[in-house]
Amino acid sequence: MAATPLRYDDLTALFINCTLKRSPETSNTEGLIDKSSEIMLANGVTTEVVRPIDHDIATGVWPDMTEHGWKTDAWPRLYEQVMAADILVLCGPIWLGDNSSVMKQITERLYACSSLLNDRGQYAYYGRAGGCLITGNEDGIKHCSMNVLYSLQHLGYTIPPQADAGWIGEAGPGPSYLDPDSGGPENDFTNRNTAFMTWNLMHLAAMLKAAGGIPAHGNQRTAWDAGCRADSPNPEHR
Repeated sequence: MAATPLRYDDLTALFINCTLKRSPETSNTEGLIDKSSEIMLANGVTTEVVRPIDHDIATGVWPDMTEHGWKTDAWPRLYEQVMAADILVLCGPIWLGDNSSVMKQITERLYACSSLLNDRGQYAYYGRAGGCLITGNEDGIKHCSMNVLYSLQHLGYTIPPQADAGWIGEAGPGPSYLDPDSGGPENDFTNRNTAFMTWNLMHLAAMLKAAGGIPAHGNQRTAWDAGCRADSPNPEHR
C-alpha cells in the first residue's frame, strides 16, 4: 500500500462527547471515541475529548450568555477549543431515537457563534472538517448522524465522504457498547466505518490546511455586506 503524501502531525482534533454521564462515570460513547482517537494519535494528530456535561454551559443562542442574564457560562472557553481544532467530531448517545439533549445544546451553542467571521471575512468555521459518532441500544444512528452532519455543514464545516460511524445493539433494552459480551468493540462494521471516517477526516483536514482553507471568493460576508457580490448584481460596484 502506497504511503499517503499528506501529513497529519500538525493537525488537532476535538471530540465533544455529548453523553449524559458526568466524569468519571463510564461513557459508552467515549469507548467508540477511543477507537477513532487511537488512529489519529498513531498518525501524529493531537486529540482532546471534552464532556460538556462536566461544565456549566448556559442554554441560549448568543456567544456568551453572561451578557444575556446568565451568571456563568462555560461555552466561551469551550469555543476557544473548538476554534483551535482542525477536526471537530460531535459524539453522543441515542435517546428516544434522537440525539441527546446535550448534543442539541452544543449544536445550539455552535450556531450561536456562526455569525462570527474569520480574518478573510468568511464565517468562522470555514476551513475545518467535521464528523460524528453515535452510540446506543436503540435504532437511530442514521437519523442522528443526518441531523449532526447537516448542522455542521450549515455552520461552515466541510464534511468528508462517510463522515459518520456508530454502534447499536439489539433494539430495546440490552447491552451498551462497553458492556461485557456486547460485541460492540469487536464489531467489524462499526470498526470499518470508524476507521474510514477517521481517515477521511484526517485527509480532508490536511488538504484544507495545505490549501489555506476554503478559497475566499464568493463566500465573504464582509464583501457581500459591502456590496461586492461575486456573480450577483452589485449595487455599489456597477
